[in-house]
Amino acid sequence: MNISRIIIIVVVFMTTIATAQEKIIGEWKTIDDATGEAKSIVEIYKQGNQYFGKIKRILKESDRDKTCIKCEGSDYGKPIEGLVIIKNLSKDGNEYEDGTILDPENGKIYTSKIWVDEDNQDVLNVRGYIAFFYRTQNWIRVK
Repeated sequence: MNISRIIIIVVVFMTTIATAQEKIIGEWKTIDDATGEAKSIVEIYKQGNQYFGKIKRILKESDRDKTCIKCEGSDYGKPIEGLVIIKNLSKDGNEYEDGTILDPENGKIYTSKIWVDEDNQDVLNVRGYIAFFYRTQNWIRVK
């Protein structure tokens, strides 16, 4: 086997590993807990060694101009569309944790962890915590 074939095989292998480790990166459709309807598209991205998520698109046209009136600090009054709601997640095995998630409807910030569902790689489990209480949502990968 010549050296160029070995290099190609190594590059393909490394690309496959990198892609498998970054399963959460991309666009995810959020689902409203009350109605079960799709609500927004959140883009998960990596910045440095941490992961973030911003609301890329609000699906209900009449809600697209809303601002975060219940948020505190620097997020107060910002447009919800474009708002970074997931911050500072760190990879730990197959999970991403030790970050926060903001609920722009109530302005509350929760400790967060997310992970891709083992049975369905197109489902992202998104969990927010307050002490021992938590709520988990399932977001759907946008293809």
